[in-house]
Amino acid sequence: MGQSLILFYAHIVFSTKNRAPMISDDIREELHSYLGGICKENGCIPIKIGGTNDHVHILCRMSKQLSLSKLIQALKANSSKWVKTKGVSSQSFAWQSGYGAFSVNPQQVDVISKYILNQEEHHKKRSFKEEYLKILKKYNVEYDHRYIWD
Repeated sequence: MGQSLILFYAHIVFSTKNRAPMISDDIREELHSYLGGICKENGCIPIKIGGTNDHVHILCRMSKQLSLSKLIQALKANSSKWVKTKGVSSQSFAWQSGYGAFSVNPQQVDVISKYILNQEEHHKKRSFKEEYLKILKKYNVEYDHRYIWD
């Protein structure tokens, strides 16, 4: 085969350190746009970015030139620096060390996009922990309860 082709959609989820409510309403949209810009700079196509005051969801089409771990490293490092420029209350901002990343069937991109779009409403009924555990169960991901939140 002479050409490398991929169609890999990733649903990426990560939280603020200790799930602290550090993503205020006044910077949330701008942060989501900034994260989309980081995706683009790294050759990925952002589809939908959303979240609440303590976590983000990113649905993107991955680049064939970049590993998922390199994208997440760029997303976290650059956005963390950016948030810290947004005021005194943001100086201690940090992301958790881990993340979740899940492949998405191209036929499910619209479903996941709507799910990300409705995060505020969704979290009136379910905490981030409950949501994340549900995602892990849906994807049959094995994990150790002792380490999942540290």
